[in-house]
Parts: sequence; C-alpha cells; structure tokens
Amino acid sequence: MLANAEIKTMINAFGCGFSEGYGNDFDITKLRYHKIILMTDADVDGSHIDTLLLTFFYRFMPELIYNGHVFIAMPPLFKVIPSRGEEQYLYDEKALERYRKTHKGDFRLQRYKGLGEMDAEQLWETTLNPENRVLKQVEIEDARMASEITEMLMGSEVPPRRQFIYEHADEAEIDA
Repeated sequence: MLANAEIKTMINAFGCGFSEGYGNDFDITKLRYHKIILMTDADVDGSHIDTLLLTFFYRFMPELIYNGHVFIAMPPLFKVIPSRGEEQYLYDEKALERYRKTHKGDFRLQRYKGLGEMDAEQLWETTLNPENRVLKQVEIEDARMASEITEMLMGSEVPPRRQFIYEHADEAEIDA
C-alpha cells in the first residue's frame, strides 16, 4: 500500500508522517490540516474506497482519527425536481422512499452515479460549501470495523468470509 502514488501523496500532503509496526515517524503536531475529508461517490464503489482509506488511516495514522481530524463527505445520491416547488437533494434510497410517500405530485429524478456527474455549482452547493455540506466525523469504531472487515474479506481464510456473506447477503444493495 505504501508504494501507491496516491497514498504517498496523501502522506506528504498531511505533513505528519505515518506509523508502521516497527517504526514510527508520525507526529500529529506537524499535521497541516484540521480536517481531512474523504469525498467519494455516494454509491457502493465510493463506500468501498472509503473503507480502504479508513483501513489505511486506522493502521498507519490512527491519531488522525483519535483526534477527530477525519471526516467523510456525504454527497447526495439523488436530486428531485418537482413540477412545482423547490429542487431537493436526497442522500440515500431511504430518503427517496420517504419523498415518494409524502410527495404525490409530478417530479423528475436525477440520480448521481458519481461526483463527476455534478456540475461545479451542484458540487459546491451540496458537498463543498461548509454552510450546506453534510460531514460524518469518523470515530475509531468506524475505522476499526472497516479494517477488520477488509482484512477478513481480503484474507486467505475462506470460512469467515463465507459466514460474513451468508449473514449479510440480504443487506447488499445492487448498484445499477
């Protein structure tokens, strides 16, 4: 992982080094940013990327999480454009279900498959503007769980992976 160009760029940008099991050059006092915001697509692929990055932070820079510096941006998954009334952004499938139950009028629905589908104004309005954006602060439990799940799913032991899939198969969301 540490040979990855993007990971190296992040380590350099943060300015505080990283920790390895056998050496430690991490110094939180050298951190250049108060908030490190992971901004990925609002779909399953974005969640996978978040999980991998959280695993990296948990294993090599846990102090960033312990000290409250890591956040996940929550971009909307849908934009509702009613025939009358104001446009509204919805952040997940459940919000869309609630909207459909409470709004019986005519409306168009725009689904964002990724951040690249938003124009600059929409991205600013929904995900970048500090006055409107929705951020989730990462807690150590989130990162620990991401690390454990990643290790189990990517590991060489089949029985735990199979058990996890059996237990969570009904939670899978198919991203079309």
